[in-house]
Amino acid sequence: MVSHRRCTQSGFNRGVRVTVISAAAATAAATLTGAPASADPKDTRKSAKAAVDRLYEEAEQATERYNEAGERVDRLRGEADRAQEATARGQERVNRMRDALGAMAGAQYRTGSIDPALALLLSADPDTYLERAAALDRAGARQALTLDKLRHAQRKIAQTRAEATRALTELERNRAAVTRHKRAVEGKLREARRLLASLPPEERASFDRASRSGREGPPGLSGVAAGSGRATTAVAAAHQALGRPYVWGANGPSGFDCSGLMQWAYAQAGVSLPRTSQAQRHAGRTVPLSQARPGDLVTYRADASHIGMYVGNGQVIHAPYPGARVRYDPVGMMPISSVTRI
Repeated sequence: MVSHRRCTQSGFNRGVRVTVISAAAATAAATLTGAPASADPKDTRKSAKAAVDRLYEEAEQATERYNEAGERVDRLRGEADRAQEATARGQERVNRMRDALGAMAGAQYRTGSIDPALALLLSADPDTYLERAAALDRAGARQALTLDKLRHAQRKIAQTRAEATRALTELERNRAAVTRHKRAVEGKLREARRLLASLPPEERASFDRASRSGREGPPGLSGVAAGSGRATTAVAAAHQALGRPYVWGANGPSGFDCSGLMQWAYAQAGVSLPRTSQAQRHAGRTVPLSQARPGDLVTYRADASHIGMYVGNGQVIHAPYPGARVRYDPVGMMPISSVTRI
């Protein structure tokens, strides 16, 4: 299978004119690839194309890492919130117990005597009571057991909250690092686009793969049955997204990254998919490519860093890479790692 990140060598050579690349392009190529500005133009163009392909792939991998980090942050934030709520509920129980014990102490005070056990129970430090309860003959076993349970519950809740908060802080730090990495890749992409803009039109066309983009409608998909009713709805939703821009970290409706488009399309069918392409490949049943039907998810590369939706007749719809728009491409545009039926 041929990667859509790489045009065939013969196709590239046909588009090459025997021209000398501009000094600006050579300088940009040297920045991207480490090649000297005086390098052979043909070799420079090949190096520049390899750099562009690599940068597109790096950008997509960074996007999926960002999506995964964001998903984990959201999950940990929920755990932290639940821990805080549980802590508040536990504190309310302790407060109710202290109110009741305070009423008992008030009654005893008015009669001229106060139980020393109650005085300890009303202490701000429950541990003090537990450590000395054995020495107090009049300390009620039931009261000690209840307070012991509450103390352990509070400690567990506090520990859970602290662990969740630490994890959340770490994940936010990781997410910020991924964002910085993504911005660095975007800078490289901008540099690559400047290099491409300096090439002759024929060579730019080979880089842009214009023959496989910008379709106005489904590429001859009549009579192809989807895998299920929900798959039919998801395919229809994906068709509606045709032409919308690739936006890293986005899952619609105005822009998408590759996994964001799959998640959004299936959400229109009432199906909740994971956020990343790596997780989406395990969201259903694996089928052979030869049995692919519209609505099946096609995952690419060994690391599953790209994903599209099969729409029939050897075509997928997908959000290709930064700077491109949602479009149709041949299913074999790059190495396939799996096909998943939702």
